[in-house]
Amino acid sequence: MKNFICFLKNAAPAALAILAAFSCERVDVNPRDDGMPMSSAISLPEVAKMLSSLPLEAEHLSEVHDAVSSSSSNGYDEEYTMGHLMSSPGSGVGDDLVSKAPSRYRKPLRDLIAEYYRRNPPTRASSDILEAGAILDSLSASDVQIYWPWSENWDGKTSPVVTFDPENNSTKNVGYERHVDSEGTVTVREIYVDEDVARRRPVWVVNRNSDAGFKSLEMLLKENPSLEEGGVITLGGRMPANKSAGNRSLMIDSMKALRNYDPWFAGASEFFFKVGSVEKFTASTEEEMLRYSPSITDFMVVMRRSQIGENIPFKVVLVSDWTSQLESCAMMISEDDGGTRTVWNCSATVKVQSKSYGFDISIPFNTRDDIVWRGQLARNYLEAYSGSPARFGDIELTFRIVDK
Repeated sequence: MKNFICFLKNAAPAALAILAAFSCERVDVNPRDDGMPMSSAISLPEVAKMLSSLPLEAEHLSEVHDAVSSSSSNGYDEEYTMGHLMSSPGSGVGDDLVSKAPSRYRKPLRDLIAEYYRRNPPTRASSDILEAGAILDSLSASDVQIYWPWSENWDGKTSPVVTFDPENNSTKNVGYERHVDSEGTVTVREIYVDEDVARRRPVWVVNRNSDAGFKSLEMLLKENPSLEEGGVITLGGRMPANKSAGNRSLMIDSMKALRNYDPWFAGASEFFFKVGSVEKFTASTEEEMLRYSPSITDFMVVMRRSQIGENIPFKVVLVSDWTSQLESCAMMISEDDGGTRTVWNCSATVKVQSKSYGFDISIPFNTRDDIVWRGQLARNYLEAYSGSPARFGDIELTFRIVDK
């Protein structure tokens, strides 16, 4: 998956930039409804065993590769969700499922799966036999997916080992490999796989999707071409109508992740940022202060595992009008791991004619998030080191102050 940026809906957080002096408190609220993964009628190990038993041909391997490559080019992980597999074969996250032609494959992977469950209907503890149609519907509606790390290295012919996310922070797990001997006897062999194996040969990991609910920068640019000119999408707040003349912008120029935050079975690291500010702040009177209220810009950067240690350029505007009255920022970056929904209430102040004016900002995040970095960034620091990389926890960021 390529790095990408997305503006959050109701998900876990991450970075925050607010003005001048600030104070914050954390307030726990009710757990999110989506705190636990969506389940399907069959477990991750069962899906992995099923996929490894299928008589995969070159077309099926190409279908999965097409899908994960498309997801990656759309700014997501190297993933093929079961929902896309069932409804639009070969499509990746972010693709238009309506316009995607499902007939481009002679016999898509979903047909093999349907045939498998017609021959091998699973049962539950109650001994009830689950019909193939119910299984396919359950898979399609779940968050189960095929994740193919290092798919860009595929030679175009080697069949995969299929494994699953053990969801216990392990680095090694059993994988399943279909083997046909010279007499045509089919067996499924068990081998152990780790990240080194996945680098050397194709490995499909059956895991759960965590990023398809967000919109990537690539998708945002398709829908909003003006973002390439420095536009900012915000949550809440209201902006003055008139654009300040001769102002500058604060932006992130590039990012380097120095380590992965999740086991390789779970895929890439999703870094969430929140940037809070009072945009286009030029007030000089109390009356003008009434025109302002805080805004929060949310975005997420996904770094696939092969990108760790690489400097990835991308242009993200944090504050579109970086005026002389904005003396400092506070920034928080986290890597999302779910958990209980929590709110960080922050108050920011600015001074106009020796009077202090306060703004309240509530920043949502989740209790199991890894806090990568949190703290204040002084205006003098940002301007003095504009264009120079600096380390913030286990990532390096290059900020830049640019003239409009």
